[in-house]
Amino acid sequence: MKNFFYTLIAFLVLTNINAQIKKPVTWASKVEKVSDTEFNLVMNATIEEGWHVYSQFTPENGPLPIVLEFKNQKGNYELVGKAKESPYKKQFNADFEVDEYYFEKKFTLIQKVKITNPKVGKILLNVDFQVCKDGCINDNKDFSFAIPVIETVAVVAPAADTAKVAPATTVDTTKTEVKAATETVAKVAPKKEEKKGLWTIFFLAFLGGFAALLTPCVFPMIPMTVSFFTKQSKTPAQGKRNAIIYGISIIAIYVVLGLAVTGIFGADALNALSTNVWFNIIFFLLLVVFATSFLGAFEIMLPNSWANKVDRQADRGGIVGILFMALALAIVSFSCTGPIVGTLLVESASKGGIAPIIGMLGFSSALALPFMLFAMFPGWMHSLPKSGGWLNTVKVSLGFLELALAFKFLSNADLVLQLHYFERETFLAIWIAIFGAWSFYLFGKITLPHDSPITHISVGRLGLALTVLAFTIYMIPGLWGAPLKLISAFPPPETYSESPNGVGGSSNGTGEKLPEGAELGPHGIVVFTDYEEGMAYANKVKKPALLDFTGHACVNCRKMENNVWSEEEVLKILKNDVVVISLFADDKRPLPNEEQFVSKSTGAEIETIGDKWTDFMITKYNTNTQPLYVLVDNKGNNLNKVTPTTSYDPDVALYENWLKQGIVNFKK
Repeated sequence: MKNFFYTLIAFLVLTNINAQIKKPVTWASKVEKVSDTEFNLVMNATIEEGWHVYSQFTPENGPLPIVLEFKNQKGNYELVGKAKESPYKKQFNADFEVDEYYFEKKFTLIQKVKITNPKVGKILLNVDFQVCKDGCINDNKDFSFAIPVIETVAVVAPAADTAKVAPATTVDTTKTEVKAATETVAKVAPKKEEKKGLWTIFFLAFLGGFAALLTPCVFPMIPMTVSFFTKQSKTPAQGKRNAIIYGISIIAIYVVLGLAVTGIFGADALNALSTNVWFNIIFFLLLVVFATSFLGAFEIMLPNSWANKVDRQADRGGIVGILFMALALAIVSFSCTGPIVGTLLVESASKGGIAPIIGMLGFSSALALPFMLFAMFPGWMHSLPKSGGWLNTVKVSLGFLELALAFKFLSNADLVLQLHYFERETFLAIWIAIFGAWSFYLFGKITLPHDSPITHISVGRLGLALTVLAFTIYMIPGLWGAPLKLISAFPPPETYSESPNGVGGSSNGTGEKLPEGAELGPHGIVVFTDYEEGMAYANKVKKPALLDFTGHACVNCRKMENNVWSEEEVLKILKNDVVVISLFADDKRPLPNEEQFVSKSTGAEIETIGDKWTDFMITKYNTNTQPLYVLVDNKGNNLNKVTPTTSYDPDVALYENWLKQGIVNFKK
């Protein structure tokens, strides 16, 4: 009876532990034959409702992407390209200030391999991934793919050798099955961009088209073109109809351009290009060229022969003639519209999907609308301002904006390569210089080659100058660590900086030197990243320790730090009343060989620092989810008796009371 009782207790304890260790992703795998030497390794993942896994293409400085590590590749097989995966969703993450690519419910990975050693027998693969909901779990899955036996012509062999063959294990998946499986992945409906994101692209492109209207190449053509339709048409109705056809033709030309960009690169490829180093460097150079052109150094023009040929076709009349008139407008105005169109295509291409098409639709709609409206209502022509030097001011202003935008692409390349040549302070210094120069230009203190003499500035120009100057002054504190929330998506993150903790970041903010082994964490909190060092210091200063099980790429950890730790009362406690020990479960740095071990709880090999802290969580607190907060005394005992730990919950009052209760228990 006693043995039964102990067995029951042990069963209940183990059941409780298993309930805490979460495994939201389940896997199934198979091998598919492509040819005698090539195979597809197929991994199908099913994700629990509400959880999501991040794609292998997730940008740097964001959540952790899927990583495939092949254990026995050398001399046995070669990888044919990068693993293919199901279409993913894309969403901007304000906490990491990057787009994140993720899967929900299910996804598939397919890695093609070419066998170079026919005796390899099996392929060993480890898939490392992060899965998040209210918390994040850094998990991995080991696969052992048996290489199918390839049927060959029978040969005479000794009976003993024949007996070694196990027919039951023979696999001969046909190419048809491989094709079907590949098509299954391809047929998964591509995830559309968030409607809000596409509307934003359309709106910004529409503004770009409106800006193009106000340039010296386009604006003077409005009255000329409208007059042509009204005078050459036999009736007013015919003039209006032709003007509408003209506007639709303009839209069609630019939308076809967007279709061409999407068709040439492919919607999925554009997503991947957004984090490609060469993509960012090339477009940085392109935008610098466009900006230099707008500032007046030179003009980007298409060959005159193109315009002449198209102009002759426009004389044909009818719908075809009107279409060629629209094409002539696009060619003749290219020196002004080309840089804007190029910039819009660069920006929308980096978003991927149908964004280039939407961008060109927005741009061309703004460009075509005035031609149609003024043809339908000729009386409105008298309300148009006269052409003059203000058109060049618009063009130059666009040049300053394009120059500023160009450095965002250079910053992206530097971030991906982690070169630290173009850190936050450098980026902000360049932007301050660009916008400062723009404000001086608007005030008339700087003149450029094509500017008219300035005797006074208009009220509108003065207003714009003051706005640009105010924005320039706003950015200056960012050089000393100010967050600059208005432009948080543009400069590198605060952690990618010469002074990640602000100027004077080597101290704890009071001028005192940091304790040995400590560093400044979020909001200037002194943190330890090693358990033993942190506990030793907590014992020395006679304070409780807050164990912060976190991750560099843990979304909800950042949310807790940004929204809860930042609150005055909580921040005061974290800085003065406890010793914070942040243990990063996704730290991929390897442990020294002598410190590596096999986990007693899970049987997994503990090879990295992150593995060590994850195993610590599982062994002592029966969970593997971050964030996890535990308040302990100097012997490592929990201080909160009723609720020994707390996890992700943005309730500031709840977190504050939890901290205060633990501190009260420590002092008893």
